[in-house]
Amino acid sequence: MGHPSASSFDFAAVLRIGDVISWPQAIGEPRGLTRALMSQKDFLPSGVRLFVGMLAGDTLAPRNLHPFSVFGLNGAGSNRRLTAAGLIDIIPTHVSQVPELLRRHIIPVDVALIRARPMPETGVYSVGVICDFTQAMIQSARCVIAEIDERLPLTRHDALVQAQDIDHFVIADGDEILMPDPEPSSTEVAVARRVAELIPDRATVQLGIGTLPVAVGRALFHHRDLGVHSGVVSDVFVDLVERGVVTNAYRGLDAGLSTIGGLFGTRRLLDHAHDNPAIALKSVEYTHSPATMAQLHALHTINSAIEIDLSGQANSEIAGGRYLGAVGGQVDFVRGARVSRGGRSIFAIPSTTPDGKNSRIVASLGGRPVTTARSDIDVVVTEFGVAELWGQPLSVRAERLAAIAHPDFRESLLAAVHSASAAQHMAAQ
Repeated sequence: MGHPSASSFDFAAVLRIGDVISWPQAIGEPRGLTRALMSQKDFLPSGVRLFVGMLAGDTLAPRNLHPFSVFGLNGAGSNRRLTAAGLIDIIPTHVSQVPELLRRHIIPVDVALIRARPMPETGVYSVGVICDFTQAMIQSARCVIAEIDERLPLTRHDALVQAQDIDHFVIADGDEILMPDPEPSSTEVAVARRVAELIPDRATVQLGIGTLPVAVGRALFHHRDLGVHSGVVSDVFVDLVERGVVTNAYRGLDAGLSTIGGLFGTRRLLDHAHDNPAIALKSVEYTHSPATMAQLHALHTINSAIEIDLSGQANSEIAGGRYLGAVGGQVDFVRGARVSRGGRSIFAIPSTTPDGKNSRIVASLGGRPVTTARSDIDVVVTEFGVAELWGQPLSVRAERLAAIAHPDFRESLLAAVHSASAAQHMAAQ
């Protein structure tokens, strides 16, 4: 007997009062099930909540969210519509800690919705595109509902799920979320060129998604024998492999493999990953582990921030009073790069906001979150230069950061440096 369609699944039959429902991030969302959930929201038990990572679709529209309450890890992607409306309660945590929080039910998940595709091996399924904390979600949930989707790539390692861990099977009948690479601005291209100059051949790199990672990936097209160890990758990863840039020959650990937590791209990336023995999908307990990264050769991590102050503190979460980013895996990779022999942690940011009205190098964070501490900062790059900060005193950091700020803001930043220095001198007398 065949499985029912996802859109016909009866959530009222499995949900209990106060249950928490969750599903994997971005293109890991099972759209048939999540849309069925939203269509049935007025007929479910009371107090049902949703726990989400980064959303990439339009399932959770603010105007249609009632009666659900939402809590989650991220203010990026489609989550920005929810944060703008004050409809998501953010959990500020390193993504490496999420599996343990799930298993201990500190972050509760009662019902997990996943995408899966049967493997050639009997009784085994692949979750295909993302396994960052998907396994922990499955293990901690009372009920797991799998949307069988033949569009998924067959991936292995931590992407494999046993049939006995799934309680209900349905057939995918929703559209697939895909994430094309965005086109970087000319400023981001200039930043990326400077970043690429810091990365040697044979290094291992962490990229991520978004305009700057795309620009950095393209800036690496003439490098040789790079390895990839990343939380997520996008289509530009395929360009690097097809051009022979990524070989993973010298990465030190998992030689010959690109180790990745999630595939956030289009059919091009998914088709490339399908049954590809050179790609290992791994959970964050592996990709974001300092023990793992300590064994990698010359891990160069590239992260961004909303703003960085003159002492080197990075805010990657809040801008204009709104939660737009996340703690995510930033600190995990910043620290991981430092324990990798020959590794570097690189922060890459345009010097100003896109409209040019505000500097992204600021005198002070003014009470906004410190996502990455100044004690962890290594090097900061803008289109105007490179500021080496690791091991440097505060006065040197401030001077170097002001020097790579946009010229329109350097005078005011230097004035802030001198004012702080004078205040410290007076206090010492």
